[in-house]
Amino acid sequence: MKPNIAIIGCGKVGTSLAFFLSKAGYRISSLFSKTRASAQKTAGLVEGPEPAESAWAAARTADLLLITTPDDIIADACRIIADQNGFRENTTVLHCSGALPSTILAPAKAAGAFTGSMHPLQSFAAARTDINPFKGINMAVEGDGPALALATQLAQDLGAQAHTIRTAGKTLYHAAAVAASNYLVTILDLALQMLKAAGIEPEDGFTILTPLIEGTLNNVEKIGIPEALTGPIARGDVDTVAAHIEHIVAQVPELESLYCSLGVDTARIARAKGSIDETRMEDFLKLLKR
Repeated sequence: MKPNIAIIGCGKVGTSLAFFLSKAGYRISSLFSKTRASAQKTAGLVEGPEPAESAWAAARTADLLLITTPDDIIADACRIIADQNGFRENTTVLHCSGALPSTILAPAKAAGAFTGSMHPLQSFAAARTDINPFKGINMAVEGDGPALALATQLAQDLGAQAHTIRTAGKTLYHAAAVAASNYLVTILDLALQMLKAAGIEPEDGFTILTPLIEGTLNNVEKIGIPEALTGPIARGDVDTVAAHIEHIVAQVPELESLYCSLGVDTARIARAKGSIDETRMEDFLKLLKR
């Protein structure tokens, strides 16, 4: 039998979870949000009950409580619910933060609940009901045994793939996601700014770069890092990289630091690949760390 679910925080993630968990056969027993209007709107989507008057009143209705508030509110919300005896014994409490471990739910654990976290590795620009934003994505799950099992089941019922991580590694997992998503945007911005300085407008630059980006991602998937690394550093072409830096300094000097920082680690990957020797890597490091 599927557990009754209460949700604290009816923003983009909370609303999307409420809607698609309801579609998957879960009963939404209660909702609470910072503003009643938000909870009321979510309740209308899932044909749920009237929003609760408090977070602890919502929690008392649930076999499973999902805390989907902003990260900096999760611990306080949990503590307040515990102070008001809102956790029933053997309730499962999950938060959906990517950066925070389940240990921030210590007050719920002390009250006899099982605790864990379930983080959808997805960008939520808006609450979705038109398409399932969880289908085919990955979710990192961690926590107590029963909480971990339930989080895994929820992910699967939402159409996602669950991946268990160590509780102590949760923040590092999130840093990896930031590097892969947010820093990729930064790197693309670096490339587009250099193309603009070369006379190609950003809207055209992205079109030009897309096949290269897709090909690189495909190579990483098929043959992994470092084998997927190509280009002047992988070839040991110090003169070309020196020319890059010379022209960056002359035309877009504000980009030199990022270009060189990325080049330092690229040289280390090239060395791991075996395409350059130790001496050539040192040549690159002297050039890039000047």
